[in-house]
Amino acid sequence: MTDYKNSKLVIDSANTKPGSVGWRSPSNLAIIKYWGKYGTQLPRNPSISFTLKNAYTETWLEYKPKTGNYNQISLNLFFQNQPNEAFRSKVLGFMESIIDVFPFLRQLEWTIQTRNSFPHSAGIASSASAMSALALCLCSMEKQLFGSLNNQEVFYQKASYIARLGSGSACRSVYPKLAVWGETGAIPEASNLYAIPYTAAHSVFQSFHDDILLISQKEKSVSSRAGHGLMEGNIYADNRYTQAKQRTTELNNILQDGDIEAFGRIAESEAMTLHALMMASNPPYILLQPNTITAIEKVRDFRNTKKTPLYFSLDAGPNLHLLYPDSAKDTVKKFIREELAPLCQNNQWIEDEAGEGPEPL
Repeated sequence: MTDYKNSKLVIDSANTKPGSVGWRSPSNLAIIKYWGKYGTQLPRNPSISFTLKNAYTETWLEYKPKTGNYNQISLNLFFQNQPNEAFRSKVLGFMESIIDVFPFLRQLEWTIQTRNSFPHSAGIASSASAMSALALCLCSMEKQLFGSLNNQEVFYQKASYIARLGSGSACRSVYPKLAVWGETGAIPEASNLYAIPYTAAHSVFQSFHDDILLISQKEKSVSSRAGHGLMEGNIYADNRYTQAKQRTTELNNILQDGDIEAFGRIAESEAMTLHALMMASNPPYILLQPNTITAIEKVRDFRNTKKTPLYFSLDAGPNLHLLYPDSAKDTVKKFIREELAPLCQNNQWIEDEAGEGPEPL
């Protein structure tokens, strides 16, 4: 089992100068949904995702040596240029949980500056982009301070592992285009401990679009962390995990074959299943909005009447992801502008697509 605990990662405070590292890391959209976990952020079922391009978090990690008090982490955090105590508390808890991996965390004073290109906590996997960006910064810190992680594959695997500890889905964001996380017989090298790049997809999926309708930009009423917890008492949970494993095998074949219609059927079914599980939780809850349902109906009607390969997905929120190949972009974007944008809050939507993964700032 991979274990990144390393008591040797301590600095010589007297010879460590102040510095900073920064990463831009994207969100991702799971086609096969990860919903339900066990142990320390381990998935109940495998998932396959698209890495996005334009929905991202930028994080700068500034540090300087401490003069004392090595028993706790010293952290200031600014989100969108404003102090955010709730987010600071979450990040501080995450950093405390990985002291065994990065002992130098207690030796430095930290200031985190972070911002999103999209609304926070509205169901666009903001924790995935935020925690992957932070994990990448910490791995870059290790590389700078200790000269380790020089192998690119080793660097990203550790970043994925660390990101998972902050937010499960974050482990998929460190790779370009598509990623898979969770053990599955369909992809023997896949792991529960970290994601791996999914490189077998047909070229049509390498340039797939994922435009996001911002139906609501409000913070959702039930967090994803709470939603995962509610799966423990869900009477449909075991059947769901079996279904997801079967669908992972099916989607693996579909992605390699380039079968867009079969892909769309699975994507839409997975989206509806995710929200059905929320409605079957105890207590039940609904994150969809009336305009989400209206948009879904319009997408289905457009697909049937225009014979255009446009499909939808949902994350854990009300905002609809529109999935389509590059060959359909002109027709679909016209449809979005004319028919779907009015359903969005302030007529706002994000034009996105499969992206090249994180990049250092």
